[in-house]
Amino acid sequence: MVQLIKVNGLSKSFGKEQVLKDISFGIEEGKIYGLIGHNGAGKTTILNSILGLIDYEGEISVLGQSPYDKRYQLMEDIAFISDVASLPRFLKVNQLIKMMSDIHPKYNEEKTHEYLQNSNIKLQTKIKSLSKGMLAQLHLALVMSIDAKILVLDEPTLGLDIINRKNFFKQLIDDYMHDGRTIVITTHQVDEIEFLLSDIMFVRAGELILNCPMEEISERYAQLLTNEENVSAARELKPIYEDKQFGQTMMMFDKVDAEKLAQYGQVSIPNISDLFVALMQQ
Repeated sequence: MVQLIKVNGLSKSFGKEQVLKDISFGIEEGKIYGLIGHNGAGKTTILNSILGLIDYEGEISVLGQSPYDKRYQLMEDIAFISDVASLPRFLKVNQLIKMMSDIHPKYNEEKTHEYLQNSNIKLQTKIKSLSKGMLAQLHLALVMSIDAKILVLDEPTLGLDIINRKNFFKQLIDDYMHDGRTIVITTHQVDEIEFLLSDIMFVRAGELILNCPMEEISERYAQLLTNEENVSAARELKPIYEDKQFGQTMMMFDKVDAEKLAQYGQVSIPNISDLFVALMQQ
């Protein structure tokens, strides 16, 4: 598989505060990566480094080039949404579409009109009059109309209600993911993007603590729900996390055989949000 982004030993400090600590990973073509972490964990700093918006220590290659040195050229092949409320509110929708045609060589105006034809967004409407849901829909339509190899989304649905968040991601998958395109999404709303991810990365306090394909989660991690009489014996298998739930104990295990665990209670595969809680508080 072709690696579009290669990150090796990425570190970043702001003054005396080190916000990224020796992070390394690769982003492969045609996949959807979730970069998950609490606010302040370093997710946005990682993206800003990849996009060439800040300097950094370490090595980054994006489409074979340094993003800091070749940012202008790379922006032809990378689309970026940082905040759906960042569109110029003084323009009308059709004026913004025309402006995109003028400034981006790989923007296709016809595609934007196709994406918007089944929406409630009118071309003569001022952007400041659009609801948050419409802003998200417009922003996504604009970005999907760019023939980019990589789409980077930094908390793209922040501030949207649950219906608009789900619609945003549904449109993203239905209309964008084809021809080997790659998406990197940062968020702390883990549950809502689990269904669309091919790979997951957890960032905690500036360190990458998990980086694996989604299918490896079920192979590697197990969750045990056990009663008080079995807790001591189950602890001998060295859980990475435990918590009390309705009079029982939930334990999370890494690389422990499920058959061994089954003798102590109910075994299941953890969902991403449970795994996120476990690893963030480990």
